[in-house]
Amino acid sequence: MTLSATNEGPILGVDIGGTKVAVGLVGRDGKILTQARKPMIANGTAEAGLRAVTEAIDSLFFSAEARGGILNIGICAPGPLDPVSGLVLNPPNLPCWRDFPLAEKIRNTYKVSVKLDNDANAAALAETIWGAARGYRYVFYATIGTGIGTGIVFDGNIYHGHTGAAGEGGHVSIDYRGPVCGCGKHGCIEILAAGPAIAARARAKISAAPSRGGSILDLAHHDVAAVTSEMVGQAYAAGDPLAREILQETVELLTAWLGNIVDLLDPDVLVMGGGVAAMLKPFFDEIKTRLPDWCVNPRASEIPLVMAHYGADTGIAGGAALCAKDLES
Repeated sequence: MTLSATNEGPILGVDIGGTKVAVGLVGRDGKILTQARKPMIANGTAEAGLRAVTEAIDSLFFSAEARGGILNIGICAPGPLDPVSGLVLNPPNLPCWRDFPLAEKIRNTYKVSVKLDNDANAAALAETIWGAARGYRYVFYATIGTGIGTGIVFDGNIYHGHTGAAGEGGHVSIDYRGPVCGCGKHGCIEILAAGPAIAARARAKISAAPSRGGSILDLAHHDVAAVTSEMVGQAYAAGDPLAREILQETVELLTAWLGNIVDLLDPDVLVMGGGVAAMLKPFFDEIKTRLPDWCVNPRASEIPLVMAHYGADTGIAGGAALCAKDLES
């Protein structure tokens, strides 16, 4: 069953994660009009996982807010996946799906156009169409939180590469002798500079010199093992010198990484999102100033480094952005 749709209706964006499915109606200007969340059944059967997604979609697809119906559903999900065939391949966070034809299943259920891509690619496109990268041609986007996901958009199109697996910037190694990343490689920027790495560095420094723990330990109730990256950020905001040192080291790692990105892609804007990026925003000018030290490109410092427009709702906006070109008149 479908509603009587018009070309003026909103886009339905779907953000599938390991624990939740977030859905939202997104206007043609990128504004999220309304949204809802349902639990994701990631460890059950493939059909149970699909049912969790359709229940979330149903909560808005048939709602009064849909205003005349929906023609397009855009879905972002953890990779690896195939955006061309619409298959979810084998994401670690969604063990319920292996080579699962998610786009086809949703298309057959709702009889509308369906697009599927990974969450970082979709977020990069949303920032390009409606957000902080609007008006730029060559966009590099990174979300830095528990991990580091990236997306590349050239002339308004996601760059997928030959097999659809391009854009794994979080797994660019900057230290081949470094710690082993979850992907199996050594020294990826994700294992060195994402939230868990910041927390691990803080715990190591405090264990080596407990007297330096200060406000970080206070936030952790004097339990070194309980220290998180969020606590480091809170301590930095309160003026804690150890927290500043830890974040400064993170900035140095990210600057070296971004230097590689700039030399490889020559983007005209760098967009950062995610909780760790928000924590590091006070250091953005420093990163820009130091980029030429890590680049062959002599004009690297001219590239804007900006905070993403979309925050926690980036997945909903990203899903909707996948459908935006279909609605151009």
